[in-house]
Amino acid sequence: MRLDQTSDQWWKNAVIYCLDVETYFDSDGDGVGDIQGLIGKLDHLAGLGVTCLWLMPFYPTPNRDDGYDIRDHFGVDRRLGTHGDFVELVRTATDRGMRVIVDLVVNHTSDEHPWFVDARRGRDAAHRDWYVWRDEPSDEPKGLAFPGEESSNWQYDEQSGQWYLHRFYHFQPDLDTANPAVRDQIARIMGFWLEVGVSGFRIDAVPSMLETAGLPEHVDDDPQEWLRSLRAFANRRRGDAMLLGEVNVELRQLERYFGEHGDQLHMQFAFLINQHLWLALARGQAEPIEVVVRELPQVPPDNAWVTFLRNHDELTLDKLTLPQREDVFAAFGPDENMRLYGHGLRRRVASMLGGDQDRLRMAWSLLFTLPGTPLLLYGDEIGMGEQLELSDRLSVRTPMQWAPGPSGGFSSARPDELVRPLVDGDFGPDRVSVEAQRRDPDSLLNWMERVIRTRKETPELGWGSSTLLETPAAPLFAHRCDWEGSTVVAVHNLGEGTETATLELGEDATGVDDLLEQRDHELLDGGRLEVKLGRYGYLWLRVRR
Repeated sequence: MRLDQTSDQWWKNAVIYCLDVETYFDSDGDGVGDIQGLIGKLDHLAGLGVTCLWLMPFYPTPNRDDGYDIRDHFGVDRRLGTHGDFVELVRTATDRGMRVIVDLVVNHTSDEHPWFVDARRGRDAAHRDWYVWRDEPSDEPKGLAFPGEESSNWQYDEQSGQWYLHRFYHFQPDLDTANPAVRDQIARIMGFWLEVGVSGFRIDAVPSMLETAGLPEHVDDDPQEWLRSLRAFANRRRGDAMLLGEVNVELRQLERYFGEHGDQLHMQFAFLINQHLWLALARGQAEPIEVVVRELPQVPPDNAWVTFLRNHDELTLDKLTLPQREDVFAAFGPDENMRLYGHGLRRRVASMLGGDQDRLRMAWSLLFTLPGTPLLLYGDEIGMGEQLELSDRLSVRTPMQWAPGPSGGFSSARPDELVRPLVDGDFGPDRVSVEAQRRDPDSLLNWMERVIRTRKETPELGWGSSTLLETPAAPLFAHRCDWEGSTVVAVHNLGEGTETATLELGEDATGVDDLLEQRDHELLDGGRLEVKLGRYGYLWLRVRR
């Protein structure tokens, strides 16, 4: 193992955990989660094996888009705590072996942000050209982020007598990110939080943030060059800082966000893997994952994918064909109320898989072995469900279920005083909670702890190169990860029936070590291994040579 490389690129063997402070744990009984509450739960995350916390926005906000409408990029929302609380959080997380990354949301601001309040005073306002204005709406950009919620990317502002650009909600005016003054301010935001102690940023809506064609008047270079400069700035301020980009684009465009020399985003969310993984689960066949793994661009040595089953937004299926999307809808979102924007699902992993523990564990096992760094959404370690009575994406952003009871151990406040209603029914806290699963050695929580520990002990998965292994059984997905002379093979059965295959491990293979179940496996002549997997079975094997 090259110690210099593994310590510098800590994120290649990380386990990322996404949470929203306001829905994690309420320490003062006001019904809203807070930073002090999160600090009190860090031991749970350390025990689970999390090495990196991704915090959704905690900044001051009118809260019309769950905090993504930011009023002050340098502040902490008073409902959640103070700067002092945040520093204590970073220090305590570091003591537990966890890094903290935060959301960098700079494509837009809230319309209550002081910059926009000033900008709308008139055409001579100091911050006027920090936003994008037109006397008449433009045809650019194409497409809507929230079809059905917004009808245009332009909003008329009566106070200033012009239209302003918004790629998202109308109360989130877009910053002119080609303006040098705006770029300088974004660097200041990054520099501030790096100085406070964060290890990097999850950058929101990267393609929108970089899109300048036909819009701003300040464009004097390639927007990708600016992204390259952001990475260089972050790494000057903190050598091990990491930039993780939300990049959901077509296959042919993905490579440019890493950069020709791997010098732009350190990591990208693997949206194409995610969408095809759910198609594979819907069909019970490995082919959709195999196809996308073959087609993905080669990741430069200093970059990586972040893989996930679910994140905090809808499960977007926008890069699938219409028939493919309909297959996923039929399997996991048969009711119209479960769908969003015509191309997404607003459900959680456990409920989409019907609470089937075999299938659920196979899906997580598959995720943890795919090339890249795994991400969990808070509550998925216990199999939380969604609350479809909530609007849009809030259905998967309900309070964490710590214990049975009316308020789920999240707060001492009454249920009707909570920041958001709890999940009810089969996935509510009386049936799904941390407290109950801690006591059950066969629970999903305890299984996740064991698998995450094994994942961290298997650097081949995070650092190695991945190669597909051919099998005649359509439900079997098999691949190998090679790193520094060591090989790990993973096999997953996406189907209901028993499947068998013979894997070619190489003539120099002398045996395999079962990393999860410690079972014995005998090789055939020529380094071949016969595997037999029952319903939703899986294997992680390290090859001996």
